[in-house]
Amino acid sequence: MEVCYQLPVLPLDRPVPKHVLSRRGAISFSSSSSLFGAPDPRQLSQRRGAISYDSSDQTALYIRMLACSESTSASSLIPGPGFISAGPVSGRRLRRLLSFQRYLHSSRLLWGTTHLNPLHILDEDYIGQAKCMLERVGSWNFDIFLFDRLTNGNSLVTMTFHLLNQYGLLELFQLDMVKLWRFLVMVQEDYHSLNPYHNAVHAADVTQAMYCYLREPKLAKSLTSCDILLGLLAAATHDLDHPGVNQPFLIKTNHYLAKLYRNSSVLENHHWRSAVGLLRETGLFSHLPAEEGLKMERQLGSLILATDISRQNEYLGKFRTHLNQDDLCLSNASHRHFILQMALKCADICNPCRPWELSKQWSEKVTQEFFHQGDIEKKHKLEVSPLCDSQRNSMGNIQIGFMTYVVEPLFAEWGRFSDTRLSQTMLGHLGLNKASWGGLVQQERPSSPDELEPRRPASVTMPTPAITESEPESASAVEPTAVTTATATGATNSKEIPRGRKES
Repeated sequence: MEVCYQLPVLPLDRPVPKHVLSRRGAISFSSSSSLFGAPDPRQLSQRRGAISYDSSDQTALYIRMLACSESTSASSLIPGPGFISAGPVSGRRLRRLLSFQRYLHSSRLLWGTTHLNPLHILDEDYIGQAKCMLERVGSWNFDIFLFDRLTNGNSLVTMTFHLLNQYGLLELFQLDMVKLWRFLVMVQEDYHSLNPYHNAVHAADVTQAMYCYLREPKLAKSLTSCDILLGLLAAATHDLDHPGVNQPFLIKTNHYLAKLYRNSSVLENHHWRSAVGLLRETGLFSHLPAEEGLKMERQLGSLILATDISRQNEYLGKFRTHLNQDDLCLSNASHRHFILQMALKCADICNPCRPWELSKQWSEKVTQEFFHQGDIEKKHKLEVSPLCDSQRNSMGNIQIGFMTYVVEPLFAEWGRFSDTRLSQTMLGHLGLNKASWGGLVQQERPSSPDELEPRRPASVTMPTPAITESEPESASAVEPTAVTTATATGATNSKEIPRGRKES
């Protein structure tokens, strides 16, 4: 059984530091000193109990003892307010219940205390180093890998909640805090932690980048609160339940998702539908009028569908036309929505524009996914997807090709739209990183003369799909017959994806 994974960890033989007891928070005790530090949040099965305390109320002490790891019943826990034991439940369901049950104990707001200022959530749930990092969350040099370690593997929940709270969106939209917390925990859990690249850390990184773009002067003075809410939620959920393989893999293996979405934006439709499912399961927007809730779901889908890399030229061409004609008017709701789509597209593939130390780590992770997909395809005697053959491609060549044909054109146009210090910083990092990869490629000894040439992402011809109900109203109704698929941003998986036969 896996519970309380968001709490700081102390081994049983280590005394509680005095400075820890001076603030609100919680301590989890385990039977193994090896858990001290930054444990894997999904491997904390050895924990035996937890203590929650409140320095402003010395009489408030909550203790929960956990049963043995084989237990699958909620009745083995001491229930707290709002927790109802309903007999046997799945381990995943139990983790979700406990994650926001602990928050129910510690949140002052839920006990009736009002806040005129942004809610001080961090002192209740996160250690001081993570709080210090969040004070610099608008920095382009933000190290999401360090932040994920400091939050015990909960960077997506921490990041998204903090940004929504910082904008005052909880109060403005009257979002129920427990529902929001539960929604974010479920979103984070539905990302596949075994994926080297398309996981919750990537989603947190995209959310942080999206926040940087939302702060740009043109957007900051034009976007509405609804735009900001949708932008942050789309960034957090844009790759939800990603299987770790790209769309061509799902199509050629006859996967049920490819059939369900008729080979059109298969992954993006699945990410959107998964996000809508969690919104409805948690009831996050249930207090809004029905039509408003449906409108927000459609707009969320339109943002997520824009991240389909096979439609890159479509969106880039439209963006370039607007800039050439100088007719973007951000007082127009449809123009604002289009800029949000472009901002999310930039955030999704901004890794080459980060400082080298961060960019290189992302390059290693995405290449690992590519090559793993290639290994699966070889094992099952399938045609190996472009860029996924570890014997024919190198990390440097993949990155140079991706930067040249996908990233540079997009960020050049974004720099035209928003000619700010951030845009110049991103383009500067992009140029330096491309030069660094070029130097590494030159140092390698290629097996063939053409190995030094960056590979252009392959063009694939796909049938024109029929219009489906899965496409939001604001998205394009018809896909182009021939599309350019930049598989450098595709994905592979750290576990095999079986051929789907499931019907929906």
